[in-house]
Amino acid sequence: MARAQSATPAPENGTLEVEQVFAGTCGFCHSDGGRAAGKGPQLMNSPRDDDFIRDRIKRGKQGAMPAFDGAFTDAQIDQIVKYIRALKPREG
Repeated sequence: MARAQSATPAPENGTLEVEQVFAGTCGFCHSDGGRAAGKGPQLMNSPRDDDFIRDRIKRGKQGAMPAFDGAFTDAQIDQIVKYIRALKPREG
């Protein structure tokens, strides 16, 4: 069964250091900051729409991904989705 990595609670104002939170919470399964597949799929250039990604973050997938509803607010999840959509290959 998938287990959540310890999510660092976000400040009350809802602002996240998204890259840092992603690395510490999601990076165990989504390699290279989401740019490569690991235990979980590559997120960069995902064909899934934002609503699917938002729902997967909130509700998880049994046996594959933990649910993070309650760990992040809807606004913070939107920031994570925006981060995923902005992913580009690393230069160099």
